[in-house]
Amino acid sequence: MFRRHEHKKEVAYVTAGRLIQQYQDYCLSKGIEFARFPSVRPHDDTTLFSSAGMQQYKPLFSDPSHKGTVANSQACLRMGDLDEIGDGTHFLHFTMLGLFSFREMTLGDAIDFWLGFLVTLGLKPDHVTIHPDRMEAWSPLYDGTGIPIVPDPECTWSDGAISGYCTEFYKDGIEIGNIVNPLGTCIDVGFGAERLDMVVNGTPPESALETLVSTAETIVQSGYRPGAKEQGYVLRKLLRRIHHMGGTLDHPFFVEEVERQRRADERYRRLLPKHPEKSPDWWFDTHGIEIAAL
Repeated sequence: MFRRHEHKKEVAYVTAGRLIQQYQDYCLSKGIEFARFPSVRPHDDTTLFSSAGMQQYKPLFSDPSHKGTVANSQACLRMGDLDEIGDGTHFLHFTMLGLFSFREMTLGDAIDFWLGFLVTLGLKPDHVTIHPDRMEAWSPLYDGTGIPIVPDPECTWSDGAISGYCTEFYKDGIEIGNIVNPLGTCIDVGFGAERLDMVVNGTPPESALETLVSTAETIVQSGYRPGAKEQGYVLRKLLRRIHHMGGTLDHPFFVEEVERQRRADERYRRLLPKHPEKSPDWWFDTHGIEIAAL
């Protein structure tokens, strides 16, 4: 178990949790089924962690016989953002508020749905973006809102098999979410709860170290432990970086990793004079020592 002592982090969890509850209530008031997924365990074997709320629904997008609409909150983790954390807008782990409609809701329905939800938060986008190829067809969907529309050729999405154009929502220079139109017949919406919390409640962003710590906590709470490969290796890498940055975790996994690194460092220094020309791969394969980590 982790024992929390940081008041700021407690406040952030409470406000974000309240926002997720507001979204759930809003969906249910519209007759839309809602589910919460607090674990970052992936729903298929294409990723180490759940990276998007739509992951578990991918087969339904491609099934022309399926029709329906669901919503969820999904804990996500994207290690690709590791070098961007600390800038106030990138998080390694976050909660995605999702809406997924398979040949039922139109794009206009989805836009109205989200603008309606943002109103309940007292929030109106500063502007939205649309791909130039869709400006003529999609701009009228924002008629009467008074929201400026900006063309953006980056407004496309693809998972490698399914693709579509999208429209993105911005507030205070931050993209708070987007609505994708996969295959031209479906709806895939994702809004980041933490980014919404920042602009709605003024919750300060985590520092890089705080993000590393909370991400490690999330991985552990999702049932993983440090190891030499896959999810365990990611966790070990995070624990190591936290230690190198002068941070700490109140958990046995962190204590064990610090000691493991201390022993590896001692072993490397002892053996280096005997093997000065050996490559990093040799050190790892032969002694399990990661030179870069030292």
